[in-house]
Amino acid sequence: MDAPEIQPLTADHWPAVRAILEDGIAMGDATFETAAPGWAAWDRDHLPGHRLVAALDGQVVGWAALSPVSERCVYAGVAEDSVYVAAAATGRGVGRALLERLVAGADAAGIWTIQAGIFPENQASLALHRRCGFRTVGVRERLGKLGGRWRDVVLLERRSPLVD
Repeated sequence: MDAPEIQPLTADHWPAVRAILEDGIAMGDATFETAAPGWAAWDRDHLPGHRLVAALDGQVVGWAALSPVSERCVYAGVAEDSVYVAAAATGRGVGRALLERLVAGADAAGIWTIQAGIFPENQASLALHRRCGFRTVGVRERLGKLGGRWRDVVLLERRSPLVD
């Protein structure tokens, strides 16, 4: 099995990235979002230099990116991750390759904490994050409604070993 090729996510990748995001939304256990944004909004909300795509056989099959958690300066080194893998590419190491590269880039940039909020039903994402050094901080119970149903969110974080 070939390893995925990881490269920076650009506007040219947006159609494939958006399609993978829309599939994640349709799955119902990936996000509170109910529709994918346009490129301009997505671009505004994600940190430049911390956006990746994974390709297998020349096709984009996954993406990962960091978003700031706050505009307050005290949180300048805290980001939230998003990792999405196309259904046809699950189990092929795509998510792990993306998250490992995203974490390495965050460490190199001085980001001291990456957090993730994951629905408890999304066992694959929870396992991926734990394999990549994230720990469970707690469960945010009934954090929000999706489809008229209250959803819990498991809060995970990874603290960089490179930052004092």
